[in-house]
Amino acid sequence: MGREHWKKIWVGSAGNMVEWFDWFVYASFATYFAGAFFPEGNDTAKLMNTAGIFAVGFFMRPVGGWLLGRVGDRKGRKAALTLTVSLMSASAILIAVAPTYGVAGYGGAVVLLIARLLQGLSVGGEYAASATYLTEASAPEHRGFASSFQYVSMTAGQIVGLGLQIILQRTMSDDALHSWGWRIPFIIGALGAAIVFYLRRNMLETDVYEESGDDTLAGDKGTIKALWAHKREAFLVIALTMGGTVAYYTYTTYLTKYLSNSAGLPKQTATLVSFCALIVFACLQPLAGKLSDRIGRRPLLITFAVGSTFLTVPIMTMLKHAGSFWPALGLALLALVVITGYTSINACVKAELFPTGIRALGVALPYAIANALFGGTAEYVALWFKDAGRESGFYWYVAGCAAVSLVVYLSMRETRDIDLNRVTAPSPAPDEDAVAPAPARVE
Repeated sequence: MGREHWKKIWVGSAGNMVEWFDWFVYASFATYFAGAFFPEGNDTAKLMNTAGIFAVGFFMRPVGGWLLGRVGDRKGRKAALTLTVSLMSASAILIAVAPTYGVAGYGGAVVLLIARLLQGLSVGGEYAASATYLTEASAPEHRGFASSFQYVSMTAGQIVGLGLQIILQRTMSDDALHSWGWRIPFIIGALGAAIVFYLRRNMLETDVYEESGDDTLAGDKGTIKALWAHKREAFLVIALTMGGTVAYYTYTTYLTKYLSNSAGLPKQTATLVSFCALIVFACLQPLAGKLSDRIGRRPLLITFAVGSTFLTVPIMTMLKHAGSFWPALGLALLALVVITGYTSINACVKAELFPTGIRALGVALPYAIANALFGGTAEYVALWFKDAGRESGFYWYVAGCAAVSLVVYLSMRETRDIDLNRVTAPSPAPDEDAVAPAPARVE
C-alpha cells in the first residue's frame, strides 16, 4: 500500500484506539470504583450495578449508530469521526470528576450513567465510521488487511488501559486505587481524545466517498428509508455480529473479572493474563486480515464460529480451574486465536455489503443493535448466572450465540471481491436464494 493509504489507516486507527481506551477502562477499572458509587453490600451485587450501567451504554449505541451513521453518509466519514471523539472526550471528563456515593449519594451514579450514555452515542458511531473509513481508504486487494486495524486499534486501546492498570497496581496501594486512583485513566482518556480531535480535523476524506457516483439514493443518503431498501443486508449484519460480539466481550472485557471473581486469581495476575493475551491477539489481526484477502472472508468466519461453538464450554470450564498465570494465559490465547477469525475481518465484511451512500449507517445501526442485545449484556448475563449459582449456563449461552452466527456464515455469499464504488439495487426479493448481493469482481 502507498504512503497515503498508510496515513489514512494511522489516523483512523489512532482515534479508534483512544475511543476504545475510554470505553474499556470503565470495565477494567470497575472492580475499583464499583464501591464508590453504590452503598456497601455484596461485591458481586456492586459489580452487577456497574455492569448494568456498562450495558446501558450499549443500548445508546443504536442511537449513536443512527445519528453518526447519518452524519457519515451525508457529511462524510471525516465529519462523523470528529464528532465521535468529541463525545467520548466529554464522557471521560464526566467520569473523572463524578462525585462518590459518600459525597452525593446516588448523584454520582447518575453522573456515571450520563457519561456512559454519551460513550454509547460515541462508540455507536465510531465503529461504523472507522470501519467504513478503513475499508474505503485501502486498495481493493488489501481491504481485509487494512480493516483488520479496526480491532488492532480497539485492542490497543484495551492494552493501554490494562497496562496503565498494571502500573497503578504496582505503584499505588489498593486503598488509594479504590479511593481516587481509578480516576487517573479517565483523565488520560480525555487528554488523548483532545489530541485525536486535532488529528481528525486534518484527516483526508476517502476517495470512494468523494468520488461516489451513487445517485440512486439521492436525498435519501444516510436515512432509514435508504437503509430499509437494504434490509436483508442489515439483518445479515445483526446475525453475523451476534456470535462474534458475545465471544469478544467474554474473552476481553469480562475475562479479567472472571479470572479474579470466579477463578480466584489475584487481581494483578488476572490483569497480567489479559494484558499478555491481548498483545498476541492484536498482532494476529493483520495476519488474518491479509489471509482473508487471499482466501476470502467466509473461511475465517466459519472457522471462528465452529471453534467458538464447540470450544467455549471446555475453555471457560478449564479457565475457572486454571489456578495460576500460565494455564490461564494459554487458555485465553486459545480462545482469542479462535475469535480472530471474526474480529480481523468483520469490519470490511459489513462495509462490503452496502453501497457508498448508505454504507456508514448500514454498518452502524445493525451492528449497534446486535451489540446492545448481545455484546453489551454479555458481562451482565455472566454475572447473573454466577449470582444464580449456575455460572456454567453462561458458557452454553456464548456457544449458542456462535452457533446461530455459524448458520449465517454458511449461507452468506463471499464479499471479498465486491466493488465498493458499485451502484447497488435494493435487496433481492425474499424468494430469491441469495442472502447478500452477488459480488462484482474487481479486475
